[in-house]
Amino acid sequence: MSPDELADRQETAQAPPGPAEPTLEQLQAELRHEKYKRSFVFSLRSTIFMLVTVAAAAVLIAVLLMPVLQIYGSSMAPTLSEGEIVLSVKGTDLETGDVVAFYYNNNILVKRVIAHAGEWVDISEDGTVYVNNVAVDEPYLTEKAFGECNIQLPYQVPDSRYFVMGDHRSVSIDSRNTAVGCIAAEQIVGKIVFRVWPLRLLGRIS
Repeated sequence: MSPDELADRQETAQAPPGPAEPTLEQLQAELRHEKYKRSFVFSLRSTIFMLVTVAAAAVLIAVLLMPVLQIYGSSMAPTLSEGEIVLSVKGTDLETGDVVAFYYNNNILVKRVIAHAGEWVDISEDGTVYVNNVAVDEPYLTEKAFGECNIQLPYQVPDSRYFVMGDHRSVSIDSRNTAVGCIAAEQIVGKIVFRVWPLRLLGRIS
């Protein structure tokens, strides 16, 4: 067999064709895709950073300035009921009638300010409260009761103290009882000012 015949009978192979050059439209599309990916990553990072910053600020505000509290028990009914969530404001500039949260035996109690240091408190058998011999106007009550009172009446509020009572007078244990007594400024968490839950009752607390 001649060399020419041998060559004719051999299988031949050719190098595959090289990749086609991308068109201008393809290059522009790829560029747009890369810009979109970079923009998306930047937006995602910015959003995460913003959410972390807002969450941190909310925690600081809640802890340092406006503690958020959940109500347990019924001692402040009907003003506040169990399960409600309220917002308080730090400070000890309290007025008669303000609702306050304060520390007591590693718990936080919520009561209403009735009298300040130096004032005289008296309570009649039907539960009417007098401060300096004047009956206190209490539109927030649905019932009056003498309640769990074991202090000597009339009672003068000690220096730097507040006399507090729950709105549900028949069940509340408060300054009428030596188990709680009058509260000091350093015990106060804050003044309860706003109800945030349930939403149907959203609003200021008076």
